[in-house]
Amino acid sequence: MEKVNYTAKNIKVLKGLEAVRKRPAMYIGGTSERGLHHLVYEVVDNSIDEALAGRCDRILVTLNKDSSCTVEDNGSGIPVDMHPAEKVSALQVVMTLLHAGGKFDNKSYKVAGGLHGVGVSVVNALSAWCEVDVFRNGHIYRQRYERGIPVSEVEKVGRTDKRGTKTTFKPDDKIFEVHNFSFDYLSVRLRELAFLNRGVHIILHDELSNKHHDFQYEGGIASFVKFLNENKKPLFLDPVLISGQKNGTEFEVAIQYNEGFQETIYSFANNINTIEGGTHLSGFKSALTRAVNAYIKNANLLKNEKVAPQGTDIREGISAVISIKLQNPQFEGQTKTKLQNSEIEGIINSIVYEKLLEYFEEHPSEAKNICLKAILGARSREAARKARELTRRKSVLESGNLPGKLADCSIQDPSQTEIFLVEGDSAGGSAKMGRDRTFQAILPLWGKMLNTEKSRIDKVLSNDKIQPIITALGAGIGEEFDLTRLRYNKIVIMADADVDGQHIATLLLTFFFRYMRPLVEYGHVYIARPPLFLIKKGRMNKYVYSEEERDNVLKEFDGKGASVQRYKGLGEMNADQLWETTLDPEKRILTAVKIEDAIEADRMFTILMGDEVEPRREFIEQNASYVQVDV
Repeated sequence: MEKVNYTAKNIKVLKGLEAVRKRPAMYIGGTSERGLHHLVYEVVDNSIDEALAGRCDRILVTLNKDSSCTVEDNGSGIPVDMHPAEKVSALQVVMTLLHAGGKFDNKSYKVAGGLHGVGVSVVNALSAWCEVDVFRNGHIYRQRYERGIPVSEVEKVGRTDKRGTKTTFKPDDKIFEVHNFSFDYLSVRLRELAFLNRGVHIILHDELSNKHHDFQYEGGIASFVKFLNENKKPLFLDPVLISGQKNGTEFEVAIQYNEGFQETIYSFANNINTIEGGTHLSGFKSALTRAVNAYIKNANLLKNEKVAPQGTDIREGISAVISIKLQNPQFEGQTKTKLQNSEIEGIINSIVYEKLLEYFEEHPSEAKNICLKAILGARSREAARKARELTRRKSVLESGNLPGKLADCSIQDPSQTEIFLVEGDSAGGSAKMGRDRTFQAILPLWGKMLNTEKSRIDKVLSNDKIQPIITALGAGIGEEFDLTRLRYNKIVIMADADVDGQHIATLLLTFFFRYMRPLVEYGHVYIARPPLFLIKKGRMNKYVYSEEERDNVLKEFDGKGASVQRYKGLGEMNADQLWETTLDPEKRILTAVKIEDAIEADRMFTILMGDEVEPRREFIEQNASYVQVDV
């Protein structure tokens, strides 16, 4: 073993913002697209904290042409007077010191999302440059920083009648892998904040594309729930709105059921989207289950039913938003994805339970519809249990417990493997011959795929087109889905480059999004892009993927003597051609399926695959110019 002289000199102390630049992922979750946009969220959250304190009602976010971002609010403005302990301007303290801010004394801000006091200083540290203007006391104060270090004093640069703070920063391209902000990505968070903060006007403007969004919702989270159900069929017109407070904690819950089968619940704590839930979510779920079952019992709705509704049955078809405001939130980690305050569960549980029962008594028709839907959900769950048992018994009879049509790969390490879901037996046969069988598996699909947007889980489990996919992937489905049991790292949808192929791909994506969502959320799903044409001239062969590309290649080949082969489907391609164009990792084109906006993705699948015809017609009319139809 090599001897190492490990002494005190080996201990490195990272001072000030140096630690942030050394380990940015600890503070913003990473240096990719997510981390880049997290910078904007941190600055905006400070403005929202001003709104929560009643000092701000307008926030303007501008994406500038030089890839910088400006966030301006009409709040009270960061103090600029001398800090008694640090002996520099309070503005400089806030911008350059970690854990410095007005969130710790419970006086300036009773409720805040940016509780750690690291947000804006982290943004400053990770920016190539940052400039802050403070509008306060009739003056404009300004200070500039480069990579977190002040390069000017706090200076008076003019007079103004405005008040508030304007922060402009440009992320450091030495740190971030992505350098341009996404208007659509930011729209997601800013729309959420406008819903959660009734009446606050949030404006997003992109100077480069001239895109513009105005978000302002007087209905608050009730408007949020209506937005979630916009293209669905609600069971009742107005959302149930419940609010309560106890020991300095305030919360609101909005609920509206629809005729679908998906559970859509979003939880927030101090405006932070707690995507992993926490005590506020568990308190709500428990109260909802108790209240519905209590009403079912009191109204004697079960009668001859053999199975009583459970929580998942009661939440079938629900759209709900939970927003809680509390003084000392405890989150898991700086990115705040799960609320941990133990006392919150009991507060929400008791108040929501009482107020839901009151609502049911006052609205018997709505209550009955919710309860009958839960009872139907319980029947479906029992049918799904039997379907799972049937699927398991059937798989035992099949070779290796896997679908008969599956041509599996030879290596066992899931991180190294991929499976192609191939449209049709003909294409599947070519793919089986053309693949690299060491790490590539092929599962041919046949017949019309089930539209899972309109199907309960028992129908999904018993469908002979879906069963082989569930069995092959090995990770289960719905509530039982377990990503750690996934047998393949990449799931590639390989369909024909025509309208039917696009339809099959959409049906599969709907299935994954509704019943195996982590596959999409964690980047396991891809769409293969097979070529449309093969152009030959002499010894020159070139595969092309669009009509425009075909025309350009024909010009390049000088047209004369060139032959063009049009592939109507994957089945027309030989095994070697399929390998060369669609299977070979060195040459193929795969599109990764990502969810930047889960809410918008949910709405899109509802539009494309749901019952409502009018939203689908509007979508097609608006996007017809972007779609090429193969006839």
